[in-house]
Amino acid sequence: MSVQSLRTRRPVTTRSLTTPLVLWHLLSLDAPSIATLWTWFLARACRIHLPFASLAAMFLAVWTLYAADRLLDARTLNQNPLQASTLEPRHLFHHRYRTVFLIAITAASALLAAILPSLYPPAMRLYLILATLLSAYFILIHIHFTDHRIPKELAVGIFFAAATFIPAVSRNPSLRLPLLPSALLFASLASLNCLFIYAWEHEHSPTSTAHPTTTFALRLKTPLLITLAFTGTALALLQHNAPWQIPAACTLAALILLTLHILHHKVPPTPLRAAADLALATPLLLLPFLSIPS
Repeated sequence: MSVQSLRTRRPVTTRSLTTPLVLWHLLSLDAPSIATLWTWFLARACRIHLPFASLAAMFLAVWTLYAADRLLDARTLNQNPLQASTLEPRHLFHHRYRTVFLIAITAASALLAAILPSLYPPAMRLYLILATLLSAYFILIHIHFTDHRIPKELAVGIFFAAATFIPAVSRNPSLRLPLLPSALLFASLASLNCLFIYAWEHEHSPTSTAHPTTTFALRLKTPLLITLAFTGTALALLQHNAPWQIPAACTLAALILLTLHILHHKVPPTPLRAAADLALATPLLLLPFLSIPS
């Protein structure tokens, strides 16, 4: 990491924790909120009713995963506190309140275990497959002597999209092929979201440790995002066998993310990181249109 990046990194101050947007991010509530919103939105757009247990399980599972991941990322501080300068505010926050987070993770895991038996069996079978693959990758990226072969940005996109689409397609398997373009679009959006966040956080530091695919994609991130916006618009206008609201939400999110990128030098790092996740909350903008048929 360069000296310039160390100077530009902002610490987590008490004042910075007063904004709801920053707290939403630091408490690891961003990813589970977005995952739960998209799970409900996808099902609703397909005219499928999801029980509360399905949405609660999604929120608990994603929150537990993200909070645990950030705690593991910050565990090096136990041996070397000087490495604090190499971590982001979210990691430092989780490490500072690690006891509280560990208690909350335990409670969330127990509640999730109680909910799982009530989930729709076909969806549960798909989630077991996804959980097995995700667990293997999760272990892999936290073993220092093993270089994971799949870039984290790509993995997040695949797993995130799969998890949110499973409840809808498991209840109506005939939607698998019609929803595939939208699923790929959303996976690409989630990956680009991670890619832009990585670019902002490493703007003044070398990317030699990044996966080669990430390094290559960083050079094309803006054209890729613009292409995604055009693709989403085309799908929303032209496809007739799947809800148009899904690609439309992806297009809106891509445009908001592009706007954030244009303005990112004017926004502090932590609010910027939180705003990037909030950009994926575009299904809220399309709630009035959910009753309009495809």
